[in-house]
Amino acid sequence: MQNNMKSWLFLSLLLSSGYGVATTTQVEILSAVVKDAKIPDAQVTLQRNGESAVKASTNAQGQTILENTFPDTSDTLLIVKKSGYSNLVVKCPCNGMSYALSPVLTGLDSMRVVLTWSATPDDLDSHIVYQGNHLYYEHKEGDNGNLDVDDVDSYGPETITLTARQNGQSYVYAIHDFSDREMPNSTRLSESQAKVFVYVGESLVRTYYVPQEKRGNLWMVFKITPSGEFVDINQIEGVNMASENIGPHLSPALADVWTASHNAAWTQQDINVSRSLNLQGEAAYQRRDYDQAIDHFTAAVNAWADNGKAYGNLGLVYQKAGRTAEALWANRKALALASGAGAPTVRAGANYNIGKIYETAGDYQQALTYYQAARNEKANTVYDNAIARVQALIH
Repeated sequence: MQNNMKSWLFLSLLLSSGYGVATTTQVEILSAVVKDAKIPDAQVTLQRNGESAVKASTNAQGQTILENTFPDTSDTLLIVKKSGYSNLVVKCPCNGMSYALSPVLTGLDSMRVVLTWSATPDDLDSHIVYQGNHLYYEHKEGDNGNLDVDDVDSYGPETITLTARQNGQSYVYAIHDFSDREMPNSTRLSESQAKVFVYVGESLVRTYYVPQEKRGNLWMVFKITPSGEFVDINQIEGVNMASENIGPHLSPALADVWTASHNAAWTQQDINVSRSLNLQGEAAYQRRDYDQAIDHFTAAVNAWADNGKAYGNLGLVYQKAGRTAEALWANRKALALASGAGAPTVRAGANYNIGKIYETAGDYQQALTYYQAARNEKANTVYDNAIARVQALIH
């Protein structure tokens, strides 16, 4: 990033003021996959309490200034849209920040992880570990994955793309505070305003915010299980090790059987907010406003990542909207969270939906696996017919 851009961003941090007083919010929009590439003509909106506030477009340098009366706090959302890119929705503080837009992904099992942060520390590093692979700045390419962008002078982005996540393998993603790598008791990572955005298909499916008021320089963010389920870890610890040793340090988590007890500590308020957002999404779905429904259901699972009903609803609306990669992700999570007396029915339905996605994509062997899993959960002639249909196509 240019030095003058850094100065502009730093100075803009000084311009915020209280709610009800006219303020300016200045942001920069970059490409998530091309180093320092600016994104012009992106539509940027500040929103509060579900009502659109102010909108502006980025200039040729990817910058925009929004005049508003909203406080630069977590009650305000920043929404960025541009054709060909996934929509970005992020909780503020936003003033003086850089954000990255992710080009739409095309593979059913592809995934992109984008990290951004504030002025300090200078250098946060993305690490992802999976079987035989540790991707980070010194080893940027691996099996079906690569570190697209590395940033060492604040703000980011740092971007890792998996072109084909392998079913049956585990993945662990973490952030290392390289600037404070020899200071395991540092609080600068926790104070960095770091955010992690996870994209599947054309959608931002999960957003992680760095835990506050924690000591440590390694943030283990999430794990993907062999079945494709995201499990939130969201834990900060202190380490004193070289970057190449982060991979071996994370590797034991690949074999761990992570459960909800490892997840972030959801409060009752989180759960209530999530349930309310899910109801709003169901109302939007009934109106056939699928984009609004997706927004509400996504917000619901970001508020409480164990809301199985919201994930099931997301899978349904994504399929209705023709966004199959996202439907695949949501159905896998709904499958993992199914519990209680109705769990076999939920699991059967989710397995069948996943099988249908793979069959439509022409991956008949994967489709057969999920159709058989559906029948194992519950007898149904629909499942029997699907199994017979793809078996004929395989042979």
